[in-house]
Amino acid sequence: MVVVVFGARGNVGRHVTDGLLAAGEHVRAVSRTPAAGRTPGLEAVAADLDRPETLRAALDGADKLFLYGMLNPQKPYDIEKVAATAAAAGIRQVVLLSSVAVLDPDADHPVPLLNRTIEQAIQRSGMDWTFLRPGTFATNTRTWWAESIRTDNVVRLPYPLAQSAPVHEKDIAALAVTALTEPGHSHQTYTIYGAESLTLRRQVEHIGEAIDRPIRIEHISDKQARAEVGRTMHPIVAEAIVSQWAAANGVPALTSAIVEKITGAPAHTYAQWAVDHANDFHGSRPGLQPHDIER
Repeated sequence: MVVVVFGARGNVGRHVTDGLLAAGEHVRAVSRTPAAGRTPGLEAVAADLDRPETLRAALDGADKLFLYGMLNPQKPYDIEKVAATAAAAGIRQVVLLSSVAVLDPDADHPVPLLNRTIEQAIQRSGMDWTFLRPGTFATNTRTWWAESIRTDNVVRLPYPLAQSAPVHEKDIAALAVTALTEPGHSHQTYTIYGAESLTLRRQVEHIGEAIDRPIRIEHISDKQARAEVGRTMHPIVAEAIVSQWAAANGVPALTSAIVEKITGAPAHTYAQWAVDHANDFHGSRPGLQPHDIER
């Protein structure tokens, strides 16, 4: 039995890989630039979803697959070719990291539309599937705020009281590992929110507590916020994020207990996430893979 993990060096994929290895699975870790070194049970392979001709070798002989959805609306991969190649290679089960945005029937934003297209292609493929649909990734706050915290000890926000329920990437990975290693998850969709609703101000405070210094919040306009977020994310995505903050200003966010229900372990808090990533905010910045900039 071989489980293929795409984006194996990304925020979620690296934890999926670790969890599968801990469960005794043989893992084929796929990325554009595989990590060097040897780990028992781990096979590092170079392949690229944007280049379908590289996929057959990565998938050959495997029976399960972890796949990430659409992260860059300007560079969608060909899901029809990916799904056809996976099915032809003998993949029986796919766990897809999708997006909660696909649940909005009126959404005409490229990210939900593209992720919905991916889900539908996998459903048509004949493979068993499980869809993970997380809301806000906790790692997004690192993408948005780490540089300004390191350089100026400030986070610039248009709506400090906007609320969200950030999801720790370890929780998404734990759901993926459970779906890939235990029965009962075929043709299931799991909507994933964090276990607590927090204002953006409180999230910044948790980061400050993790690095042991207070962080200043500077109020900025929506236009300035779109430019700020747009430095690390596609402008279309930046526009959507600022709009979400405006809509969530003073409004409690949806939370969920799905992580504990499925995995048996309680979800991580944002405070725990901040401790896990403290070095990102006061240390040297680690090199990011293209798929690290997640929803």
